[in-house]
Amino acid sequence: MNLTILTPEKEVFNGQIKSVKVPGTSGQFEVLKGHAAIVSSLTEGEVRVVDRAGATLKYTIARGFIEVYNDEVSLLVKGLENS
Repeated sequence: MNLTILTPEKEVFNGQIKSVKVPGTSGQFEVLKGHAAIVSSLTEGEVRVVDRAGATLKYTIARGFIEVYNDEVSLLVKGLENS
């Protein structure tokens, strides 16, 4: 599964992952390989990425959107900080 994280200024992450957990506006949810297609808004909170090697990367966001389609995950976020 491939993840791209974009802010208005730059591309923050682009690579293969095992999973990503995001703060959806209706609650936190996790995306794994084979997840159904979805577009959702995101609220302030932590984004947790587990890369292919099993390392965990954490980011704090102010808000944004996630799109999942055919194991391609895109995060468009504002107010991103490394945690």
